[in-house]
Amino acid sequence: MKKYLVLTVLILTLVSLPACAAEKMGFVDVRSVMLNSAFGKKASEDLKKAYEKSKASIQAKESELKKLKEELEKQKTVLKEAVLKEKERDYQKKLRDYQLLVKDSNDELQTKEQEVQKKILPEILKAIRQIGEKDNYTLIIDYSQIPLPYFSKERDITKQVTADVDKNYPAKK
Repeated sequence: MKKYLVLTVLILTLVSLPACAAEKMGFVDVRSVMLNSAFGKKASEDLKKAYEKSKASIQAKESELKKLKEELEKQKTVLKEAVLKEKERDYQKKLRDYQLLVKDSNDELQTKEQEVQKKILPEILKAIRQIGEKDNYTLIIDYSQIPLPYFSKERDITKQVTADVDKNYPAKK
């Protein structure tokens, strides 16, 4: 039964190949357009600044935690058990605060990145549609989302889409 199903699919595929050959297909790397357009570069720069700011804050907390841990290790043999437990509790509390800070920073950066994508993606899709209609493409595939073993580089419209996005959606200064 499986043999017949596979054979049927193979025959249908071979019969439809001449029809597909007449169709015009294009390929685009939407992720590349997002990163290389003027708007995308500006947004990446802004995200990098936000990342560096949160990184500095996180590193300051991290070094503070390391110092506390070292002090705790040095004083372990000297301190009374009650005082040691209190310091360990303080350390654990600061460690949790640090972990929350890291998580919050990552969440904030991810949210900002998604906001940027929501702003630019409609413009990218609009540019792709316009190119598709103007140049009579039957299908345009985003190869940043779908791994393709091969496609003709002549049909890659990524640079054209990037130029159109830059023209129609200039980066805000």
